[in-house]
Amino acid sequence: MKIHQGIEHLTPLKNAVVTSGTFDGVHFGHQKILKRVIEAAKRDNGESVVITFWPHPRIVLFPNHGDGLKLLNTFDEKAKLIAQQGIDHLVSIAFTKEFSQLTSQQFIQQILIDKIGTKRLIIGYDHKFGRNREGSFEHLKTNSLSYGFEVEEIPRQDLEDVGVSSTIIRKNLEEGKVEVSNNYLGHRFSVSGKVIKGNQLGRTIGYPTANIQLGDTYKLIPADGVYAAYVSINEKEYQAMVNIGYRPTVDGQMHTIEANIFHFSEDIYEKEIEIHFIKMLRKEIKFDNMDELKAQLSKDNQLAIAILNR
Repeated sequence: MKIHQGIEHLTPLKNAVVTSGTFDGVHFGHQKILKRVIEAAKRDNGESVVITFWPHPRIVLFPNHGDGLKLLNTFDEKAKLIAQQGIDHLVSIAFTKEFSQLTSQQFIQQILIDKIGTKRLIIGYDHKFGRNREGSFEHLKTNSLSYGFEVEEIPRQDLEDVGVSSTIIRKNLEEGKVEVSNNYLGHRFSVSGKVIKGNQLGRTIGYPTANIQLGDTYKLIPADGVYAAYVSINEKEYQAMVNIGYRPTVDGQMHTIEANIFHFSEDIYEKEIEIHFIKMLRKEIKFDNMDELKAQLSKDNQLAIAILNR
Protein backbone atom coordinates (compact mmCIF):
# COMPACT_ATOMS: atom_id res chain seq x y z
CA MET A 1 0.00 0.00 0.00
CA LYS A 2 1.27 3.45 -0.89
CA ILE A 3 0.78 6.17 1.74
CA HIS A 4 0.31 9.74 0.51
CA GLN A 5 0.88 12.41 3.15
CA GLY A 6 -1.31 15.21 1.84
CA ILE A 7 -2.64 15.76 -1.67
CA GLU A 8 -0.10 18.25 -3.03
CA HIS A 9 1.81 15.71 -5.10
CA LEU A 10 -1.11 13.44 -5.99
CA THR A 11 -1.92 12.81 -9.62
CA PRO A 12 -5.18 11.16 -10.73
CA LEU A 13 -5.16 7.40 -10.26
CA LYS A 14 -6.37 4.70 -12.63
CA ASN A 15 -10.14 4.11 -12.26
CA ALA A 16 -9.92 5.14 -8.61
CA VAL A 17 -12.50 3.54 -6.31
CA VAL A 18 -12.56 5.72 -3.21
CA THR A 19 -13.93 5.80 0.31
CA SER A 20 -13.25 8.30 3.08
CA GLY A 21 -13.51 8.48 6.85
CA THR A 22 -11.54 8.46 10.09
CA PHE A 23 -11.51 4.63 10.34
CA ASP A 24 -10.49 4.67 14.00
CA GLY A 25 -10.00 1.03 15.01
CA VAL A 26 -10.50 -0.34 11.48
CA HIS A 27 -13.21 -2.53 13.01
CA PHE A 28 -15.58 -5.00 11.33
CA GLY A 29 -17.85 -2.22 10.07
CA HIS A 30 -14.92 -0.43 8.46
CA GLN A 31 -13.62 -3.70 7.05
CA LYS A 32 -16.95 -4.28 5.32
CA ILE A 33 -16.62 -0.94 3.49
CA LEU A 34 -12.96 -1.58 2.61
CA LYS A 35 -13.80 -5.02 1.24
CA ARG A 36 -16.44 -3.49 -1.01
CA VAL A 37 -13.95 -0.87 -2.25
CA ILE A 38 -11.40 -3.55 -3.10
CA GLU A 39 -14.00 -5.71 -4.88
CA ALA A 40 -15.17 -2.75 -6.97
CA ALA A 41 -11.60 -1.74 -7.86
CA LYS A 42 -10.79 -5.25 -9.06
CA ARG A 43 -13.99 -5.40 -11.10
CA ASP A 44 -13.27 -2.00 -12.69
CA ASN A 45 -9.58 -2.81 -13.23
CA GLY A 46 -8.81 0.18 -11.02
CA GLU A 47 -7.06 1.17 -7.80
CA SER A 48 -8.56 1.18 -4.30
CA VAL A 49 -8.17 4.40 -2.30
CA VAL A 50 -8.90 5.34 1.31
CA ILE A 51 -8.98 9.01 2.31
CA THR A 52 -8.49 9.56 6.01
CA PHE A 53 -7.89 12.57 8.24
CA TRP A 54 -5.25 13.23 10.89
CA PRO A 55 -5.59 14.46 13.58
CA HIS A 56 -9.09 13.13 14.21
CA PRO A 57 -11.57 15.92 13.32
CA ARG A 58 -13.13 15.93 16.80
CA ILE A 59 -9.76 16.68 18.38
CA VAL A 60 -9.37 19.76 16.17
CA LEU A 61 -12.96 20.99 16.33
CA PHE A 62 -13.56 20.33 20.06
CA PRO A 63 -10.14 20.61 21.76
CA ASN A 64 -11.60 21.56 25.15
CA HIS A 65 -14.32 18.92 25.28
CA GLY A 66 -13.77 17.11 28.58
CA ASP A 67 -10.47 15.21 28.65
CA GLY A 68 -10.49 14.95 24.88
CA LEU A 69 -11.14 12.06 22.58
CA LYS A 70 -8.94 8.98 23.03
CA LEU A 71 -8.26 7.05 19.86
CA LEU A 72 -8.12 3.32 19.21
CA ASN A 73 -5.23 3.76 16.77
CA THR A 74 -2.25 5.97 16.17
CA PHE A 75 -1.87 6.91 12.52
CA ASP A 76 0.81 4.26 11.98
CA GLU A 77 -1.39 1.57 13.53
CA LYS A 78 -4.34 2.59 11.39
CA ALA A 79 -2.24 2.59 8.23
CA LYS A 80 -0.94 -0.89 9.03
CA LEU A 81 -4.45 -2.26 9.57
CA ILE A 82 -5.77 -0.69 6.37
CA ALA A 83 -2.81 -2.11 4.43
CA GLN A 84 -3.61 -5.57 5.80
CA GLN A 85 -7.05 -5.32 4.21
CA GLY A 86 -5.44 -4.99 0.77
CA ILE A 87 -6.03 -1.31 -0.06
CA ASP A 88 -3.74 0.18 -2.76
CA HIS A 89 -3.53 3.82 -1.62
CA LEU A 90 -4.00 5.61 1.71
CA VAL A 91 -4.35 9.38 1.40
CA SER A 92 -3.82 11.17 4.71
CA ILE A 93 -5.17 14.72 4.78
CA ALA A 94 -4.10 17.06 7.59
CA PHE A 95 -7.31 18.07 9.32
CA THR A 96 -7.18 21.72 10.37
CA LYS A 97 -9.79 24.32 11.19
CA GLU A 98 -9.11 25.82 7.77
CA PHE A 99 -9.70 22.46 6.07
CA SER A 100 -12.94 22.03 8.05
CA GLN A 101 -14.33 25.09 6.27
CA LEU A 102 -14.19 23.43 2.84
CA THR A 103 -17.67 23.07 1.42
CA SER A 104 -18.78 19.69 0.13
CA GLN A 105 -18.56 21.13 -3.38
CA GLN A 106 -14.92 22.17 -2.82
CA PHE A 107 -14.06 18.78 -1.32
CA ILE A 108 -15.59 16.98 -4.30
CA GLN A 109 -13.92 19.15 -6.92
CA GLN A 110 -10.51 19.78 -5.36
CA ILE A 111 -9.86 16.36 -3.84
CA LEU A 112 -12.11 13.67 -5.29
CA ILE A 113 -12.02 14.92 -8.89
CA ASP A 114 -8.91 17.06 -9.46
CA LYS A 115 -6.41 15.22 -7.28
CA ILE A 116 -7.58 11.59 -7.11
CA GLY A 117 -9.57 11.25 -10.32
CA THR A 118 -12.38 9.34 -8.60
CA LYS A 119 -14.41 7.00 -10.81
CA ARG A 120 -16.49 5.45 -8.04
CA LEU A 121 -17.14 6.69 -4.49
CA ILE A 122 -18.31 4.19 -1.86
CA ILE A 123 -19.56 5.49 1.50
CA GLY A 124 -21.41 4.23 4.57
CA TYR A 125 -25.12 5.00 4.91
CA ASP A 126 -24.62 7.87 7.38
CA HIS A 127 -21.44 9.36 5.91
CA LYS A 128 -21.39 13.11 5.32
CA PHE A 129 -18.57 15.48 4.46
CA GLY A 130 -17.76 19.13 3.88
CA ARG A 131 -18.41 22.11 6.15
CA ASN A 132 -21.12 21.34 8.72
CA ARG A 133 -21.36 17.83 7.22
CA GLU A 134 -23.50 19.26 4.42
CA GLY A 135 -22.45 16.72 1.78
CA SER A 136 -24.83 13.75 1.61
CA PHE A 137 -25.35 10.61 -0.45
CA GLU A 138 -28.51 12.10 -1.93
CA HIS A 139 -26.59 15.14 -3.18
CA LEU A 140 -23.84 12.96 -4.64
CA LYS A 141 -26.32 10.63 -6.33
CA THR A 142 -28.25 13.51 -7.87
CA ASN A 143 -25.10 15.13 -9.26
CA SER A 144 -23.01 12.06 -10.09
CA LEU A 145 -23.25 12.58 -13.86
CA SER A 146 -21.90 16.12 -13.66
CA TYR A 147 -19.15 15.02 -11.27
CA GLY A 148 -18.08 12.24 -13.57
CA PHE A 149 -18.05 9.42 -11.01
CA GLU A 150 -20.51 6.84 -9.74
CA VAL A 151 -21.68 6.78 -6.13
CA GLU A 152 -22.51 3.76 -4.03
CA GLU A 153 -23.86 3.68 -0.49
CA ILE A 154 -23.38 0.73 1.86
CA PRO A 155 -26.95 0.12 3.14
CA ARG A 156 -27.80 0.83 6.79
CA GLN A 157 -28.68 -2.79 7.45
CA ASP A 158 -25.36 -4.08 6.10
CA LEU A 159 -23.45 -1.97 8.62
CA GLU A 160 -25.89 -2.20 11.51
CA ASP A 161 -25.88 -6.00 11.24
CA VAL A 162 -22.24 -5.82 12.29
CA GLY A 163 -23.41 -4.08 15.47
CA VAL A 164 -20.18 -2.20 16.10
CA SER A 165 -18.85 1.33 16.28
CA SER A 166 -15.61 2.93 17.44
CA THR A 167 -17.56 4.43 20.37
CA ILE A 168 -18.76 1.00 21.55
CA ILE A 169 -15.22 -0.38 21.33
CA ARG A 170 -13.78 2.55 23.30
CA LYS A 171 -16.40 2.06 26.03
CA ASN A 172 -15.56 -1.63 26.40
CA LEU A 173 -11.84 -0.93 26.60
CA GLU A 174 -12.43 1.75 29.24
CA GLU A 175 -14.23 -0.95 31.25
CA GLY A 176 -11.44 -3.47 30.74
CA LYS A 177 -13.51 -5.72 28.44
CA VAL A 178 -10.71 -6.25 25.94
CA GLU A 179 -11.97 -9.61 24.72
CA VAL A 180 -15.28 -7.98 23.72
CA SER A 181 -13.42 -5.16 21.98
CA ASN A 182 -11.19 -7.63 20.16
CA ASN A 183 -14.26 -9.44 18.83
CA TYR A 184 -15.68 -6.16 17.52
CA LEU A 185 -12.35 -5.12 16.03
CA GLY A 186 -11.63 -8.42 14.34
CA HIS A 187 -8.06 -8.11 15.63
CA ARG A 188 -6.33 -7.67 18.99
CA PHE A 189 -6.27 -4.20 20.52
CA SER A 190 -2.70 -3.06 21.09
CA VAL A 191 -0.54 -0.23 22.35
CA SER A 192 3.05 0.38 21.38
CA GLY A 193 5.84 2.46 22.81
CA LYS A 194 9.43 2.70 23.95
CA VAL A 195 10.77 0.70 26.90
CA ILE A 196 12.07 3.08 29.57
CA LYS A 197 13.81 2.72 32.93
CA GLY A 198 11.50 2.16 35.88
CA ASN A 199 12.28 1.74 39.57
CA GLN A 200 13.10 -1.94 38.91
CA LEU A 201 11.05 -3.01 41.94
CA GLY A 202 9.64 -5.97 40.02
CA ARG A 203 13.09 -7.52 39.80
CA THR A 204 13.33 -7.70 43.58
CA ILE A 205 10.21 -9.89 43.83
CA GLY A 206 10.87 -12.07 40.82
CA TYR A 207 8.66 -10.29 38.28
CA PRO A 208 10.80 -7.89 36.21
CA THR A 209 8.80 -5.61 33.97
CA ALA A 210 9.29 -3.56 30.83
CA ASN A 211 7.90 -0.06 31.41
CA ILE A 212 6.29 1.41 28.30
CA GLN A 213 6.22 5.07 27.32
CA LEU A 214 3.55 5.70 24.70
CA GLY A 215 4.41 8.02 21.84
CA ASP A 216 0.91 9.41 21.21
CA THR A 217 -1.03 11.28 23.90
CA TYR A 218 -4.33 10.62 22.10
CA LYS A 219 -3.99 6.84 22.30
CA LEU A 220 -6.63 5.10 24.40
CA ILE A 221 -5.35 2.96 27.27
CA PRO A 222 -7.58 0.17 28.66
CA ALA A 223 -8.90 0.32 32.22
CA ASP A 224 -6.45 -0.02 35.11
CA GLY A 225 -5.84 -3.65 35.95
CA VAL A 226 -3.80 -6.76 35.20
CA TYR A 227 -4.09 -8.38 31.76
CA ALA A 228 -3.04 -11.50 29.91
CA ALA A 229 -1.29 -10.25 26.79
CA TYR A 230 1.19 -10.89 24.03
CA VAL A 231 4.22 -8.66 23.53
CA SER A 232 5.80 -8.22 20.09
CA ILE A 233 9.54 -7.48 20.04
CA ASN A 234 11.44 -7.38 16.74
CA GLU A 235 8.54 -9.19 15.03
CA LYS A 236 8.66 -12.04 17.57
CA GLU A 237 5.79 -12.63 20.00
CA TYR A 238 5.98 -13.52 23.69
CA GLN A 239 3.38 -14.30 26.34
CA ALA A 240 3.09 -11.75 29.14
CA MET A 241 1.02 -10.25 31.90
CA VAL A 242 0.60 -6.50 31.92
CA ASN A 243 -0.24 -4.09 34.72
CA ILE A 244 -1.86 -0.73 34.00
CA GLY A 245 -2.25 1.74 36.84
CA TYR A 246 -0.58 3.47 39.75
CA ARG A 247 0.86 0.48 41.67
CA PRO A 248 -0.91 1.41 44.95
CA THR A 249 0.88 -1.27 47.02
CA VAL A 250 4.18 0.61 46.59
CA ASP A 251 2.56 4.07 46.70
CA GLY A 252 3.15 4.70 43.03
CA GLN A 253 2.57 8.27 41.88
CA MET A 254 2.79 7.79 38.12
CA HIS A 255 0.33 6.03 35.83
CA THR A 256 2.32 3.24 34.19
CA ILE A 257 2.04 0.37 31.71
CA GLU A 258 4.33 -2.50 32.73
CA ALA A 259 4.77 -5.83 30.99
CA ASN A 260 6.17 -8.92 32.70
CA ILE A 261 7.33 -10.90 29.64
CA PHE A 262 7.47 -14.66 30.24
CA HIS A 263 10.73 -16.50 29.58
CA PHE A 264 12.49 -13.37 28.38
CA SER A 265 15.68 -11.76 29.71
CA GLU A 266 17.08 -9.59 26.89
CA ASP A 267 17.98 -5.92 27.36
CA ILE A 268 15.28 -3.99 25.49
CA TYR A 269 15.66 -0.49 26.97
CA GLU A 270 14.91 2.20 24.37
CA LYS A 271 13.41 -0.39 22.00
CA GLU A 272 9.88 -0.16 20.60
CA ILE A 273 7.55 -2.97 21.62
CA GLU A 274 3.85 -3.65 21.06
CA ILE A 275 1.43 -5.05 23.64
CA HIS A 276 -1.61 -7.01 22.40
CA PHE A 277 -4.31 -7.31 25.08
CA ILE A 278 -6.22 -10.59 25.41
CA LYS A 279 -8.17 -10.53 28.70
CA MET A 280 -8.32 -8.66 31.99
CA LEU A 281 -7.33 -10.89 34.91
CA ARG A 282 -8.34 -8.52 37.69
CA LYS A 283 -8.62 -4.88 38.68
CA GLU A 284 -5.61 -3.18 40.20
CA ILE A 285 -5.82 -3.36 44.01
CA LYS A 286 -3.70 -2.35 47.00
CA PHE A 287 -2.21 -5.19 49.05
CA ASP A 288 -1.23 -4.92 52.70
CA ASN A 289 2.36 -5.96 52.08
CA MET A 290 4.80 -7.16 49.42
CA ASP A 291 4.32 -10.84 50.31
CA GLU A 292 0.61 -10.59 49.50
CA LEU A 293 1.43 -8.84 46.22
CA LYS A 294 3.97 -11.52 45.30
CA ALA A 295 1.48 -14.30 46.06
CA GLN A 296 -1.15 -12.65 43.88
CA LEU A 297 1.32 -12.15 41.04
CA SER A 298 2.02 -15.89 41.11
CA LYS A 299 -1.71 -16.57 40.69
CA ASP A 300 -1.94 -13.94 37.93
CA ASN A 301 0.97 -15.59 36.15
CA GLN A 302 -0.65 -19.02 36.20
CA LEU A 303 -4.01 -17.65 35.05
CA ALA A 304 -2.43 -15.64 32.24
CA ILE A 305 -0.55 -18.72 30.98
CA ALA A 306 -3.74 -20.80 31.07
CA ILE A 307 -5.63 -18.15 29.06
CA LEU A 308 -2.86 -17.60 26.51
CA ASN A 309 -2.35 -21.34 25.98
CA ARG A 310 -5.97 -21.95 25.04
